[in-house]
Amino acid sequence: MLQAKKIWKFVTEPNAKEVDQLALEMPVTKNRHFLKLLVSRNIKSLAQAKAFMVPSLDELHDPFRMKDMDKAVERLSRALEDGEKILIYGDYDVDGTTSVALVFGYLTEELGAEADYYIPDRYAEGYGVSQAGVQYAADNNYSLIISLDCGIKAHERVRWCNEQGIDFIVCDHHLPEETLPEAYAVLDPKRADCAYPFKELTGCGVGFKLLQAFIQANDLDLGPLLDRLDLLAASIAADMVPITGENRILAYFGLQKLGNNPSPGVGYLLQKANKKAPIQISDIVFSISPIINAAGRMDHAHGAVKLLLSADLTEASAMAEAVIQQNIERRAVEKDITQHALSMFADNPFLQSAKSTVLFHPSWHKGVVGIVASKIQDHYFRPTIILTESHGQVVGSARSVKGFDIHAALEKCVDLLTQFGGHTHAAGLHLLPENLEAFIERFETLVQAGTPKGEIKAELPVDLKIPLEDLNLSFYDNLLVRLSPYGPGNMLPNFVSFVKLTRPPVIMKEEHLKIYVGDYEAVGFGMRKDFYEGLVDAHQQGQAIQIVYHLDINEFMGQRKLQLRLLDVGL
Repeated sequence: MLQAKKIWKFVTEPNAKEVDQLALEMPVTKNRHFLKLLVSRNIKSLAQAKAFMVPSLDELHDPFRMKDMDKAVERLSRALEDGEKILIYGDYDVDGTTSVALVFGYLTEELGAEADYYIPDRYAEGYGVSQAGVQYAADNNYSLIISLDCGIKAHERVRWCNEQGIDFIVCDHHLPEETLPEAYAVLDPKRADCAYPFKELTGCGVGFKLLQAFIQANDLDLGPLLDRLDLLAASIAADMVPITGENRILAYFGLQKLGNNPSPGVGYLLQKANKKAPIQISDIVFSISPIINAAGRMDHAHGAVKLLLSADLTEASAMAEAVIQQNIERRAVEKDITQHALSMFADNPFLQSAKSTVLFHPSWHKGVVGIVASKIQDHYFRPTIILTESHGQVVGSARSVKGFDIHAALEKCVDLLTQFGGHTHAAGLHLLPENLEAFIERFETLVQAGTPKGEIKAELPVDLKIPLEDLNLSFYDNLLVRLSPYGPGNMLPNFVSFVKLTRPPVIMKEEHLKIYVGDYEAVGFGMRKDFYEGLVDAHQQGQAIQIVYHLDINEFMGQRKLQLRLLDVGL
């Protein structure tokens, strides 16, 4: 018997009358499965369908609706008019490096600004605005700092800058504390007093809104900024923000730029990954983001910014090869640490009976603990924190599960932490070694109180039951593609079908599965251990099974065919 590994959560069946009404308004689209997908995404009229499937830049919100935007534009305008030195300060991940490339590139190339950029060293300075960074600004006579994807908690650094006569504009999207830093302007749509209608912008998105506002105030051409939307699409994909509202519009046009005319550095990475137009969010997540991130994880993120800014193909390709090599090194280190963490879990009776996973080892590479935390969380499906040692402190990354706010939990441990920040599902933290044991105990208590009793299983959303014979390339190319870009808030639809295996299952590269159902191949990555023997039995006995999957395209030697990406199997 095949036991599903996840809880299948079926989307509520769309109202039949609403589906019928949409069919009348969209007579060209006769596929009822597609119409059901639209209604289940709350698209119930032709006008809503057009707005969703053909986004418009005209629907972007007025940037001046963001709190402090008028002050930020006034200060930036004054700096440009007076020829002041401006320092663009960013984080070392994809959102941070794309933010810097976007804002620095536009200010210097389009406006001739006297500007430079600063990315902190992950290991020497840590996350956020560092004292070394603001000291660099003071030593080099910068009078304005614009922080991107960081700064919302930089109270001491901003206060220090004020004392030095350096103004500070914060552009951030992380959750602020009750008190904001005393900056000249604080742009963050998550500010409690900010009425900006879309709260889920990336750090790069907030930087984009600052430039949009500046262009609007000075009656400039928006075109040169829109030419940089490929950077913004990369930040949206990498930061896993909802692909809804303004993010959907920005990602839609950014992906077009990536497919048609990407910057040389990103274009080279896409070529190396064999990704062609149309580029999808998943292409960035799995093929581009890890490589850009690897620069800051394994060395210094300056390499990523230079790659993103490079306008010369020869120069960009050399830089790209360097970060590709860093990503290869990162994968090897990450694999070793993940295996070590799994073995530590297996040897720890407390963890096996706990509701949370907190693992620490002083030798683990700080640059990959976030990735390892995600992998361990996926494996055991519980709030997970992976910690290492850096500069005398215990530092690491936290990842959560649906229904548990890990940022709120860390707030309840603030007396044990020296620093923390992040989102509901992901965060970073620092603490002193002597507080580690107390932190582990309190975190476990918080997780025990905040998660359901009994075994926790991951939920797998299922959009539709569909017969295999209703699937074909036309359904994918002409209908499903029109709902893209896919991502959080608009995920690629998952289908469930009853099937019989037409051939025995095949093991690929020791850990993956391939099964044959109807006219299609279905590939399940990492699923050999859980399902291979059961699938062999099902085939031998001619037993019908249920599979959950989404649709994919397999392109080889110029031939395209529909393929099922297997997600779970059950009876």
